[in-house]
Amino acid sequence: MTAGSRGDVAPFTGLGHALERAGHRVTLVTHARFAPFAEAAGLGFHALPVDPRAELASERGLALQHSSTGAGQLARVVSLARAAVGAMVDDLVAAAREADLLLLSSSLGALGHTIAEGLGLPSRGVYLQPLAATAEFAPPVIGSGSWGAPCNRIAGRAVNAAVDAIFADTVRALRSRLGLPPRGGRAARRARERGDWPIHHGFSGLVVPRPRDWRPGLTVDGYWWPYDPPGTELPPDVRDFLAAGPPPVFVGLGSATVPYAARVSATVVRALRAAGLRGIVQRGWSGLEARGDDLLTVGELPHAALFPHVAAVVHHAGAGTTAAALRAGVPAVPLPLQFDAGFWSARVTALGVSPGPVPLRRLTADALIAALVRVTTDPSYRERARALGARIRAEDGTAPVVAAIDRLCP
Repeated sequence: MTAGSRGDVAPFTGLGHALERAGHRVTLVTHARFAPFAEAAGLGFHALPVDPRAELASERGLALQHSSTGAGQLARVVSLARAAVGAMVDDLVAAAREADLLLLSSSLGALGHTIAEGLGLPSRGVYLQPLAATAEFAPPVIGSGSWGAPCNRIAGRAVNAAVDAIFADTVRALRSRLGLPPRGGRAARRARERGDWPIHHGFSGLVVPRPRDWRPGLTVDGYWWPYDPPGTELPPDVRDFLAAGPPPVFVGLGSATVPYAARVSATVVRALRAAGLRGIVQRGWSGLEARGDDLLTVGELPHAALFPHVAAVVHHAGAGTTAAALRAGVPAVPLPLQFDAGFWSARVTALGVSPGPVPLRRLTADALIAALVRVTTDPSYRERARALGARIRAEDGTAPVVAAIDRLCP
């Protein structure tokens, strides 16, 4: 069960496919627009009624785009999610009634755990970000780096309380509906923590080592890669473009949306040309566009097939795109915009595979030119990226999850 944008869904197609190969029957429960992902991976599918792209285009979604601080973004996403979560409850319960075990993403963890409790089902978390409070770093959804151990812990608990508030009214009504005793969101979270409710994390310990102060039950297992069918190839126009000159730079914002896409597109084009680089620009949900013999605008493409052929990846620093660039062994220029983007930007910078972020809200051609020149002319970035990519490709993040599910559902 997962909700959100493409990046909140795609990794679970790879995890689900691995479980299917191990003999389990898997249903992906998420927004209807992502049904083709499940079909391609050979998974069952149960649609949720909310369309995340439409929500981002709503009045509340536009307010989120204009928010300039991590705290402001968190407040607006709480408002956005609170309005949407109630619409999904009936479908989540219906899907759960057909299941023997629930695997819950962080976006639906509190709600899904309540459903599992009410139906007497085992459940586990499958998270794509490190959300449990820790002294080692600030909460990924609102910042990057460290604010000092005490502040990191306090901020982490505050963020978790804000997330609990999203589900509070819905969980209260759902507990009554399922015949469970009343319990608030904070009490429910504490009960999960006291019971060492297991949460698998789908990122590599090479990128984010497991915090030493995390409770038992929280594991860092390795990346779950989006499923690409065997023989997946790039479209002919992309293959032709790659063959026509030196490796281009990929530029994409994924599922991030910005109200000033035309300005971002113009800045990207100017920077690529000033740096003497060819570019592949992905439209994404923002609708980026670039024209010229040295530029190619594309729609959705499998990152695993494209990224090994590019000189660098300029991206919005979402967890999924960050992971794909690391896997390919390609250096990056992050353009962080919101939520956990600052966290992943700081990680790739600390790992030496990026010269540093260029925040999207303060994007200028000069700043992007400087970053592009550094990342494509200093060989140390590519050397470190190649070495890290080889180690990440050697990991199998699905194996610990499959082993755990095999023990629960042999």
